[in-house]
Amino acid sequence: MEKASNKFAKRLRDAMKAAGYEAKPSVLEREFNLRYMGQPMTLHGVRRWLLGESLPRQDKLEALAEWLRIPPQELRYGVEIEKRVKQQRARWDEGIGYQEREVLEAYLGLPAPQRKIVREVIQTFAKAFSVEGNPPGKLVKSKR
Repeated sequence: MEKASNKFAKRLRDAMKAAGYEAKPSVLEREFNLRYMGQPMTLHGVRRWLLGESLPRQDKLEALAEWLRIPPQELRYGVEIEKRVKQQRARWDEGIGYQEREVLEAYLGLPAPQRKIVREVIQTFAKAFSVEGNPPGKLVKSKR
């Protein structure tokens, strides 16, 4: 599995190229230091970002993102995680009807010991009735 710093480095190089800059340490050092109001970065420091050896602190990440006109979370984490989260949310929105929402609201209103019992019952049912290809916990639209 590729390290987070290597993924960041690739996104940084791609963002620099997309913004019309060469993905070189000297270019990054110059352009970053022109825009960042804190202590300037060294050539060695920005080189480490481009090679995936280190990650910038949040304030520096924000300065990079603003300069390169890319959302900071996209620069730091990429778009893959955001897509996966949106897919999971959509599954919940599509897979849960009003009756299930009422049950979930009632569940949340129970005291902790009763929630634990209900959770264990549901998990037992999920294990007992899991179908191959539909692992326990995966939302499946019921056929009403």
